[in-house]
Amino acid sequence: MLTRSEIIQAARFEYGIRPDETRFQGGLLEQLTGTDPLDALVPVESTEARFAELRKFRELRQSMGGDADTIKQVQRRLRRHAATDAMRNLARMVQNPRGFRERLFAFWLDHFTVSPKRANEDYMLGAYLEEAIRPHISGQFSELLKAAVTHPSMLFYLDQIASTGPNSVAGQRQERGLNENLAREVLELHTLGVGGPYTQDDVRQFAELLTGLGIGPEGMRFAPNRAEPGAEVILGHRYGGARARIEHIYEFLDDLAMNPATATHLARKLVVHFIGPQARPELVADMAEAYLASGGNLTALYEVLLDNPAAMAADFPKVRPPVEYVATVLRALNFDAEAILNANAGDTRKLAKALEAMGQRPFKPNGPDGWPEDAESWITPPQLAARIAWAGQAARTYASEQDPRALMQAVLGNTAPEFLSFAVSGAETKWEGVVLLLVSPSLMRR
Repeated sequence: MLTRSEIIQAARFEYGIRPDETRFQGGLLEQLTGTDPLDALVPVESTEARFAELRKFRELRQSMGGDADTIKQVQRRLRRHAATDAMRNLARMVQNPRGFRERLFAFWLDHFTVSPKRANEDYMLGAYLEEAIRPHISGQFSELLKAAVTHPSMLFYLDQIASTGPNSVAGQRQERGLNENLAREVLELHTLGVGGPYTQDDVRQFAELLTGLGIGPEGMRFAPNRAEPGAEVILGHRYGGARARIEHIYEFLDDLAMNPATATHLARKLVVHFIGPQARPELVADMAEAYLASGGNLTALYEVLLDNPAAMAADFPKVRPPVEYVATVLRALNFDAEAILNANAGDTRKLAKALEAMGQRPFKPNGPDGWPEDAESWITPPQLAARIAWAGQAARTYASEQDPRALMQAVLGNTAPEFLSFAVSGAETKWEGVVLLLVSPSLMRR
């Protein structure tokens, strides 16, 4: 039987318990080392391969003379690939015994939000997840920052592809100008934080430094003829000056990663996400200090967070967002990755509609600040009704003969509250008992 601390850990830092799962042998930090067992099961095409496929789609569209039906077919095909990426992501959540790794991946994916607007951007998202985010969640933040900021998906999303130095060769020839979106979001959301130690002039200077960063036939490329000439002074330091090179951008991002305001911003976000909204200035300060002392290593942040007594508190102030809730329920029902990956198109569409009714379209937050953290955003009456409806259908379809008391014991152990034990035991049918478990605060909250 699982211990109380194991169940609390799985609820707060993972996606809950799978009844048939052999728990990962090691602490949460040990989950971040070694080979991910799901990598081989859910391979994702590289950025280069996806760009090659996009070229094929464009050539097909052009060869058909811009026929409207053909264009719609191409767009539908691209979006089907995006739906497959969403199911791959869910499969990892449901089966990976390294749940903390998956939760951190989701956290950083939200931190570096990309919300595609067009079909080709949808198609590129899977490569962004696996190349820019997943490999860097336990190493140096500077590497994660550089990988995310310069990935084609981010360049598409924040309109960097439309930014050209006004005094550059290309800017003077084409009369194209500066776009500050990427520079502003990197400073405000990804590093220093809202109200951080930067000015509008820093934003503009950073935007000028970023010019030249765009997209070519194979993915991200740096075009010196689009870069604003001369040096930029950002946060009091000078970058560039001679021929524009992408290394100047990397130099600033490295410095930005080690800014004390960045350390505090990252620490505070992790505390709110994993522990709760209560202000914990001492914990945030300790995490930021450890991060800076380590040279910007993310694992140093996690270690201080996990060692704090609040990490194992039995109260759960956070509400699982819909995608996370679905993953927790499917884990409780012993779904495996193959069942999710092999779901037919109809079931995939039904799940997408259910998630939308719960308030979350996968990979589609409303803005670059990502999904909300407050509990109230996820438990409006219509959203709660949608959760109950989906959980009821799942219980009837996949757990109609399952003993709800045994399932409750398997996923909650001795943490099950008395009122839930009474309700589940008193249900008229097995599936109704399972539903009561699935919609209980014990599975909805963390």
